[in-house]
Amino acid sequence: MIRIRDAVPDDSDSLVEFNAAMALETENMVLDPATLRAGVAALLAQPQRGFYLVAEDAGIVIGCLMITHEWSDWRNGDWWWLQSVYVRADYRRHGVFRTLYADVEQRARRTEGVIGLRLYVERDNARAQRTYAALGMQPTHYAIYHQTF
Repeated sequence: MIRIRDAVPDDSDSLVEFNAAMALETENMVLDPATLRAGVAALLAQPQRGFYLVAEDAGIVIGCLMITHEWSDWRNGDWWWLQSVYVRADYRRHGVFRTLYADVEQRARRTEGVIGLRLYVERDNARAQRTYAALGMQPTHYAIYHQTF
């Protein structure tokens, strides 16, 4: 049975492992382990930045996602961004992400000031896009741009 809970510092090794695997799998990017570990620790230590949820099966962490906040002055509320989504390969297609998403959606609906959920997905990741659509999410007309420092 899949159980969802807030991540705690003892989950750091799993979160680092999953983030590194996700970056390599989806973007063919190798993340610096020290920077990644520091980033995971920073979020866990500063809940105003967001939070991680983990999915467990029989006490084993099998998936995770991170929520960060974006203030919208147009709507006077926070968007919750789903990021760092990962499910272990041997647990994919078993409802792990669906269970994580359901938990996030319930939390968001109960949290005053949260106006919705957002995420970004690789343009070529059709499987993920179908999953998000099946959960009721819709594509936006926005493209994301960035500048890295």
